[in-house]
Amino acid sequence: MTSPAAPWLEHMNEQAISRPDGPVQGPPSTEVLLAAEVFDGEPGCIAQARALADRFLARLVAEWLAELGENTRSDLMLAVSELVTNADRYSHGPYLLELEGDARRISVTVYDSSTALPVLYSPDPARLGGHGMEIVVALCDRLTAERVPVGKRIRAEFMLST
Repeated sequence: MTSPAAPWLEHMNEQAISRPDGPVQGPPSTEVLLAAEVFDGEPGCIAQARALADRFLARLVAEWLAELGENTRSDLMLAVSELVTNADRYSHGPYLLELEGDARRISVTVYDSSTALPVLYSPDPARLGGHGMEIVVALCDRLTAERVPVGKRIRAEFMLST
């Protein structure tokens, strides 16, 4: 895991973040595989979200012939866990997990009812808690967070092996 550059960490707390030198280029394809599910915060939701992501990856490989890198599955599962855990912990209502992908990329998007954007702290191994977004930033190629009419949307994008 590499640590993100500190200058762009502060921007997440304002509106959105992304790695300025990230590999995401060009417009996304208009044909994508989609999966989505609403969760209500009941026990087991995080495991259900991970299971949805696992089924999604299996379909992406089988139907789109996507080539997953060595750590893609584990990175995606950890990002789903962190994003859904944050939505479960900090929103006051149901939240939506949306997965979208093609042979080149996967995006994990979580919508929740809270308008408070996530706080991204500088890495500090001595700090207890508050590492979820730090982990997601380290795993994905691009991360955005923005307010939307229903609350907020957080999207982590992963580029796949080609």
